[in-house]
Amino acid sequence: MRFINRRDAGKRLATRLKEYAGARDVIVLALPRGGVPVAFEIASALSAPLDVFLVRKLGVPGHAELAMGAIAERDVEVLNHELIDGLGIPAAQVRHVATRERLELERRGLLFREGREPLDLNGRTVILVDDGLATGATMEAAVAAVRHHTPARVLVAVPVGSREACVRLGRLADAVVCLDMPEPFEAVGCWYDEFDQTSDEEVIRLLTSSGPPPQDAGKVH
Repeated sequence: MRFINRRDAGKRLATRLKEYAGARDVIVLALPRGGVPVAFEIASALSAPLDVFLVRKLGVPGHAELAMGAIAERDVEVLNHELIDGLGIPAAQVRHVATRERLELERRGLLFREGREPLDLNGRTVILVDDGLATGATMEAAVAAVRHHTPARVLVAVPVGSREACVRLGRLADAVVCLDMPEPFEAVGCWYDEFDQTSDEEVIRLLTSSGPPPQDAGKVH
């Protein structure tokens, strides 16, 4: 299965989530930046409020695309200790990367939400969306962080993912919806015709054009 772009992937993924259309307890959370165009289409199809959920991958020094863990809002940190130990990465280097990414996480929160408070997730059905799952470390951190907000359910929804990552996330989330788990997986971008980097400006535009959430969606207190 291939996708034209992230918007196409979101529309196709939304058809697998149609049982949640119109449900007043559903909130769609996008992992920025690439997950936002996907989540925008899902939120539009389900008539659900849309927000970002801030997570940052912790890249191995010198090999930034290889995740040794991730951090998320509310000071959640998920580390791949097997990888870190196997590569002999000093704890000081891990802390340095985590500190740098924490600053970027905070910057994005201020930029994307433009002063808005995060939505209240207590008792809600939360659908976490990204453009794909490779190692799954970023989404794993997101699921762990969302659990701190005591939602009723946490679903992971992605257009494409590695089988290993989807199986592991299935043990952490209440459900995983993935349209395709190709083998060999290679990389998320391999399954898109267009996979340009999503800009900050596009994230802000999509969040703004998604419209205000329902009044009863509330805010984080």
